Amino acid sequence: MINNNPIGLFDSGIGGTSIWKEIHELLPYEDTIYLADSKNAPYGQKLKEEIIHLSCKNTEFLLNQNAKIIVVACNTATTNAIKELRAKYDVPFIGIEPAIKPAALNSQKHVIGILATQGTLNSELFHQTVQKFQGTTIIEQIGHGLVPLIEDGNIDSEEMNQLLQSYLQPMIKANIDYLVLGCSHYPYLIPQIKKIVPSHIKIIDSGEAVARQTKKVLDETVGLGNATKIGNSIFYTNSNPKVLKDILNKRYEVIAKDF
Repeated sequence: MINNNPIGLFDSGIGGTSIWKEIHELLPYEDTIYLADSKNAPYGQKLKEEIIHLSCKNTEFLLNQNAKIIVVACNTATTNAIKELRAKYDVPFIGIEPAIKPAALNSQKHVIGILATQGTLNSELFHQTVQKFQGTTIIEQIGHGLVPLIEDGNIDSEEMNQLLQSYLQPMIKANIDYLVLGCSHYPYLIPQIKKIVPSHIKIIDSGEAVARQTKKVLDETVGLGNATKIGNSIFYTNSNPKVLKDILNKRYEVIAKDF
């Protein structure tokens, strides 16, 4: 079945573009629409009810653009709202969760670290996942302040380095051998993280797995696009478009729109 409608993605800001890049690489012929709700970032410190409200608003924006599938490219929105989204809307949803399973299964030391937002770490879905791996010690760390710095374009700042040092050094001392990035913004911090953690610590995120799952669900449900040309990608933001343009290397159309 051929379906040329676009793939819709939303995040609390620019971070979900790390997920978009993986999907675009795997499915280059698909049209995509990305929604950055940067005006309301970060989601990680909001109440569950507000996260659900924002996620519904974002979903309806993408459905009005004829999205055939919605990728919730935000760990906090996935862990707090995807159950409600699936119950409310008749469209396939792809969520993202911290990659605890592969880290726990492959850890030689049975000690892994996870850097995530407060909203993700406090969610019921996260705690259900953790319960499955009780033989592994999981060092949890809330990434206070990281998302706002990324949203402001201050990825390489000294303030960012100091925050990362304070969050990662206790994990290093706890002897982790895997570091799970539990926020779609955090892959943009990998170069800085690699300067801090020893080389034997493996850093993993969910992007590649989400892309594979998106392809699988499209193939099994609403259909993939016709692979005849490279897909068109449009990005919307309700904040200053400059940071989003910069993180996309100014290669794509970014539309500033209040929503």
